[in-house]
Amino acid sequence: MDISFYVNTLGQSLLAQYGQRVHKVALNVGFTCPNRDGSKGTGGCTFCNNASFSPEARLTRPLAEQLASGGRAVHKITGARKLIAYFQAYTNTYADIERLRLLYEEALEYPDVIGLSIGTRPDCVPQEVLDLLCEFQQKGHDIWLELGLQSAFNDTLKRVNRGHGLEEYAETAQKARAMGLKVCTHLILGLPNESLTHAQITLSTVLGLGTDGLKLHPLHVVKATKLAHEWRLGQYEPLTQEDYIEQCIDLITHTPPDIVFHRLTGTAPPDMLITPAWCQHKWPVINGIAKRLAERGLSQGSALGQPWHKRSNHLGIAV
Repeated sequence: MDISFYVNTLGQSLLAQYGQRVHKVALNVGFTCPNRDGSKGTGGCTFCNNASFSPEARLTRPLAEQLASGGRAVHKITGARKLIAYFQAYTNTYADIERLRLLYEEALEYPDVIGLSIGTRPDCVPQEVLDLLCEFQQKGHDIWLELGLQSAFNDTLKRVNRGHGLEEYAETAQKARAMGLKVCTHLILGLPNESLTHAQITLSTVLGLGTDGLKLHPLHVVKATKLAHEWRLGQYEPLTQEDYIEQCIDLITHTPPDIVFHRLTGTAPPDMLITPAWCQHKWPVINGIAKRLAERGLSQGSALGQPWHKRSNHLGIAV
């Protein structure tokens, strides 16, 4: 079942824009995080072990090598030849501006790379970084700034040791968008002590502040994290797959159709994942979301009276 019939997905949005498939390649270039190196804190977020979600996080290979191997894999699986270099592991704006320029430029100079997606924290995006990203965008590159907010509730952010609050997110997101940069906001469902109501308020807050894209992710328990210790003590229980799908559907239907969903779920490899087991595989979740939306006659924006309609691109290809 094609989720893009019901949701404005990044893949289909890029297909409509470029007339061919474009795919992200995840990169790890050896950054760290201010919540790990002592600048903001130590130990990182209670749920974070970067190796659990970043394919490149367990090793740092030369950037060109990562793009080459990632590009080959993407082409084999999806047929895509055009790439977006996704700086994913840890905080990818947390470095000297000249180092950032060199890394970003190296990625953009690689054949078939048409743009950058920069994953970072909202408290690590100084003006000089925004200026640099705008410079690349003005040269015709496709640029996304991905900000990890996770929750609009400062109590929750403190509980999971994020080291920043909603205020930093609001300032950075609004400044970036005012400069013409596209912002993708990361949200986690199933955070400790949060319910669907919290997720609804977080979405409403993010939409009110303004965003161009969203990533939804289930909180799962992985090895070598504080959350794993809390789970073993019975202090945390993750969402069931059923509950996660229902929360996703609620948020999707309350999201305007012009917002691009970059992700609807997240996974962890079996050797890292502790629980829940359903977070090993993404397609049962994505297909489950699509199936429920179809059965209920819903789509992105339905609850707002603005239902998403799959359209055709300039080549006549349904996207």
